[in-house]
Amino acid sequence: MIRTIHKTKIEYGDFQTPLELAEKVCQKLVQLGVSPDVILEPTCGVGNFIEAAGRSFKSTNKIIGVELNSYYLQELEKKPIFQDERVEIREGNFFDFDWSSLITSLNGKILIIGNFPWVTNSQQGTIGGINLPQKANFQKYNGFDAIAGKSNFDISEWMLIQVVHWLQNRDANLAMLCKTSVARKLLSYLHSKKLNISNFATYKIDARKYFNATVEACLLFCKFGSNSPKYFCDVFSSFEDTNYYRIGYRNSILVRDIDCFDQLNKLYNPSAGLKWRSGIKHDCSDVMELRKSGNLFINGLGEIVEIEDIYVFPLIKGSDVAQNRIKTTERYVLVTQNFVGEPTEQIKDLAPKTWKYLESHARYLDNRKSKIYQNNPRFSIFGVGAYTFTHWKIAICGLYKKLDFRLVGIINNKPAVFDDTVYFLSFDEEEAALRTFELLTSPSAINFYSSLIFWDEKRPIKSSILNSLNLTALVNMTELDRD
Repeated sequence: MIRTIHKTKIEYGDFQTPLELAEKVCQKLVQLGVSPDVILEPTCGVGNFIEAAGRSFKSTNKIIGVELNSYYLQELEKKPIFQDERVEIREGNFFDFDWSSLITSLNGKILIIGNFPWVTNSQQGTIGGINLPQKANFQKYNGFDAIAGKSNFDISEWMLIQVVHWLQNRDANLAMLCKTSVARKLLSYLHSKKLNISNFATYKIDARKYFNATVEACLLFCKFGSNSPKYFCDVFSSFEDTNYYRIGYRNSILVRDIDCFDQLNKLYNPSAGLKWRSGIKHDCSDVMELRKSGNLFINGLGEIVEIEDIYVFPLIKGSDVAQNRIKTTERYVLVTQNFVGEPTEQIKDLAPKTWKYLESHARYLDNRKSKIYQNNPRFSIFGVGAYTFTHWKIAICGLYKKLDFRLVGIINNKPAVFDDTVYFLSFDEEEAALRTFELLTSPSAINFYSSLIFWDEKRPIKSSILNSLNLTALVNMTELDRD
């Protein structure tokens, strides 16, 4: 029974909004001057937003709630707010409800309010959930992006997109609790489709306090009705805060802090020559990664491994880079190729023990799930090239929420290599590495990168952001500051 309840909670993204938070949302909307004729909550659950809205918006003519879960509907009927003649509750599933007819029938100013499911389509697939929109790659990802998982999306993102289409050419407001990342994706969608939006703002909420969820979340507030769209988002740290920074578009990309970026926009040039690489991808750590104990190598299966030294390199993981453990390591990795696509049969002649080891563990390597290994040489890896084997590198981990660059040299007389959570620049000469490291750790470079990075993302630091810095312009700016 408990397992069934847990599955249902995941399937419906069931984070019921506490009445305390629903009331704070409604109070904030009143402060913002929202005065709707009709309020609609498309997934009303146990009705806390219905109750809070009824108390806060006395002049509203009608409050409509729609809910799929029959148990919640029964709970809602027990509440005093259900006796309010303005309240109308309908049973229905968001994904097949006739919203077009309902929205068309509503007159006056509309407020759509609530808290859509906090669940992704891949989570639904994992539990066999069916509470999904019709299967469609609505973001139009294809090729490697789709294979790598970029086509995964939050169900609430899809639902919010439907709502903004309902409200085009209407005098309306949208107030929805959601993940902060989902709010940004909605802004990107509005911008890409050139849809109407006259105000877009987010107010941070404490998701751990209200939902016991470790995710950045917010109240998303949108206003529709203006003929001059504004594709930026004012970001407030709380309902009470009056200060904000502004997310918006520059050079056709979404920038985290427009004001900061505009001060340093001369440093932006994605084709300026920087080429950050990602570390090695092998998808089989039990076989490919080794730990050195004395003079022995031990793999992830606990086996002692006897192989030649030629294909074994010291491994620095993303956590090592983030915590500055870069001078020495007990971790090593098998690097089976000098470049992507290189034939691997030569290992048989150059390092017969290594080849025997790979063959004896082929059941692990041949069954790697990622499609990128298909139609490539046996025992292939990715993220490898001439840059892998240089003696000097500047590295940063993409997963951590801090701009900590590290200067990494050789370890035990071999080039250090990284896992695929790390981005790095490679250098043949120490002097060039040191000079670039000094530039990258300058206040101007850190501020420039900070204006572009959304720290709440799972992998906030991206190669596209790192590559957008024009080092030549940074050199000139640094020299001017010195003068």
